[in-house]
Amino acid sequence: MAGARGYRSYRGRGSKGKIVLAVILVLVIVASLAFIRMQEYVVYDESGRPRLSLPGDDEPQTPPEEEEDVNLVIQEKTPETVRAMQLSTAPLTGWDGTVLTGGTYTDRSCDAVAVTMKDAAGLVYFDAAGAVSGAVRTEAGTAAALEALNGSDTHTIAILSCFHDPLAANADVEGMGLKNTGGYIFYDGNNSQWLDPAKSAARQYLCTLAQELAKLGFDEILLTDVSYPTEGKLDKIAYGDTPKAENLTAFLEEMAAALEPYDVTLSVELPAQVITQGSDDAAGISLTAAARYADRIYAAAEPAQAATLAGEVEAVAEGTDFAVMLTAADTPPQEGSWLLPAQSGAGMS
Repeated sequence: MAGARGYRSYRGRGSKGKIVLAVILVLVIVASLAFIRMQEYVVYDESGRPRLSLPGDDEPQTPPEEEEDVNLVIQEKTPETVRAMQLSTAPLTGWDGTVLTGGTYTDRSCDAVAVTMKDAAGLVYFDAAGAVSGAVRTEAGTAAALEALNGSDTHTIAILSCFHDPLAANADVEGMGLKNTGGYIFYDGNNSQWLDPAKSAARQYLCTLAQELAKLGFDEILLTDVSYPTEGKLDKIAYGDTPKAENLTAFLEEMAAALEPYDVTLSVELPAQVITQGSDDAAGISLTAAARYADRIYAAAEPAQAATLAGEVEAVAEGTDFAVMLTAADTPPQEGSWLLPAQSGAGMS
């Protein structure tokens, strides 16, 4: 039997109403939490008015305090002025220092001594482990004399002839010798032979000897004959593909790197005309290249030329010292660095 028309059971507000209430409750809770969370991002400006600053917004930055200007001064190594006496080219057998205070120039006290440790004949005047066979020339007391010299308060200078070296050139023609266009060792105008600056073994040979001198305690190493030959049939030299100037610059760079671990002054001798003219194409050397790596530049000249040459060096490399190389007949200048030959056998015993 069908029920009475229009009658239905009462179900209250129903499940849909509960869902709506739950949703509203959740929204209220979320809104409350959001309000609390947003309080963290409320900031106040200088007038006290609040504003919202969300993460990522550009917040007003406090102007940084003005910093005082700092003048950073980088002091490069500048060698002290030297007044040096050069001893005769021979194995050192004794040292007592009297050469610096006695002799003709008692009115010009010397404060340095220069000793030839490798000459232009290729002879080496100390027990060098890296020297080519037959190059070392020493006496029984040489090692002790060098120890006494470098152990004194005197500024010591080791003279190292570089590429003019017939002994090493002939000892290894292929690896180190300067050859002619025919493939044989080159003879210069004086019938002598040279090392080839283009060959890395030749450059390394000289750097090794310089390091040994630094380990002996020399304060300064003076490189001479940093050059290609300038006399003879120069058109017959097999120079190779690399420019001469580039090879010599590479040598100076390698030498500076080799001596960098040691507290030693690196010096280079140049002809006076290279300083006044700036370069010598035949020799392959320039004042700029030498002064880039050298702490002191030497040149043989008359005392009256010393100031002019020093000015030329200073103009190219500020702080690089200049020393004039004098003859025994010259009177040393009153100012600046100089190198004077000693009387024969002076400083030796």
